[in-house]
Amino acid sequence: MDEFRIDSHKLMYHVGRVSDWLKGDNIYPLYMEVSPIGACNHRCTYCGLDYMEYQARSLDASILKTRLTEMGRLGLKSIMYAGEGEPFLHKDIAGIINHTKASGIDVAITSNGVLFGRKLFEATLASITWIKVSINAATPETYSKIHRTKPEDFPRVIENIREAVKFREANKLSSTIGMQMILLPENIGEAVLLARKAKEIGADYLVIKSYSQHLKSVTRQYEEFKYTDFYYLNDELRKLSDAKFNVVFRMNAMKKLEEGTKRYDRCMALPFWSYIDAGGCVWACSAFLGDERFLLGNINENSFEQIWKSDRRKEVMEFVDKELDTTECRRNCRMDEVNRYLWELKHPSLHVNFI
Repeated sequence: MDEFRIDSHKLMYHVGRVSDWLKGDNIYPLYMEVSPIGACNHRCTYCGLDYMEYQARSLDASILKTRLTEMGRLGLKSIMYAGEGEPFLHKDIAGIINHTKASGIDVAITSNGVLFGRKLFEATLASITWIKVSINAATPETYSKIHRTKPEDFPRVIENIREAVKFREANKLSSTIGMQMILLPENIGEAVLLARKAKEIGADYLVIKSYSQHLKSVTRQYEEFKYTDFYYLNDELRKLSDAKFNVVFRMNAMKKLEEGTKRYDRCMALPFWSYIDAGGCVWACSAFLGDERFLLGNINENSFEQIWKSDRRKEVMEFVDKELDTTECRRNCRMDEVNRYLWELKHPSLHVNFI
C-alpha cells in the first residue's frame, strides 16, 4: 500500500489553497525544492542534472534562513532539500534543516546518504519529516558502477540508515526513513535483494521508480529503456510488505511512460510549487533550470514575497498559460499528477453531480 501517495499526489488535502487558485487569487506555493549546494560526491549514471556540472556553489545560510522565516509566514508548507548536488555537503545543512522546521515548514531530504552519519542524524532527525536515500543497487559492485563511486560507500550508506533508524526509535521520533531505487538495466536483478536489505535494516519503505529523461541532461543511455517486461517485480516485491515495511513499486508512473500521452494541454501546477537552485535563483519549474523563460528572480537580491508578486513572475505565468506546449515538457514531470488533478477540476467530465 502506498500510504504516503508517492505514486500520486496530495493536493486534495489543501482545499483552501486550491479554492483560492480556482478563484484566480495569486496564491503562495505549498511545496518547494531547494538545492543547498551544487557540488556532489557521486556521479550517477542516470543523473538528470549532470548538465549543471556540479558547480562548487552553495546558498548563503544566513540569507536562506531569513527567506525561510519569510516563506513560512507566507504559507509555504514543505521543502525538499535535494537538487543539483548532495545536500549534506553544505557546511551548515544542520542549521538550515532545523531553522526550516522552526519556521513552520516541514522538511524532507533526498540524499545518497553517504554523509548521513551519527553526528548529522543526531543533530537533524528530530526536524526531518522524511528522508529518502537514493541507493540504486544491492551489492557494492553494482552500486559503485551506477553511482560511479567507490564500493565502500555502499556498506557505509546501509550502516548509516540502520543507525539512524535505531536513533529514531530510541528517541521516539516520528521521522520517516525511506530508500529509493531507480530501476535500470544494471540493477533489475537486485531489486528484490535491496528490498530485503531495506526491510532488514529497519527502513520504512523502498520506492522502486522509473527513469525519466531530463530535457537537458547529457546522459541519454536510458532514454529508450522500457518497463513493460518488468511489471512482474511488483508482485514479487509486494510479498515483502507488512505492517512495518512497504515496497512502493511505481507502476502508475511506469505505465504513463509507456502511454506517452498527457491528459492536459496546459501546465497549471506552477503556482503551487517552486525551485531554488544553489545560486539562489528561483525557478518556476525544475525541468527548465537554466532556461531564462522560467527564471523568476534571486533570493540574494529580493525577498521571496517580492519575487512572487513581481511583474517578472506574471510574465512567466502568462507564457506558461498561453504559449508553453506541454508535449515538449519532461515526461512524468514532478507535477504531472497534480496537473492531471487540476485540469480535471477546470475541465470536469459530464455528469459530475452524480457523485
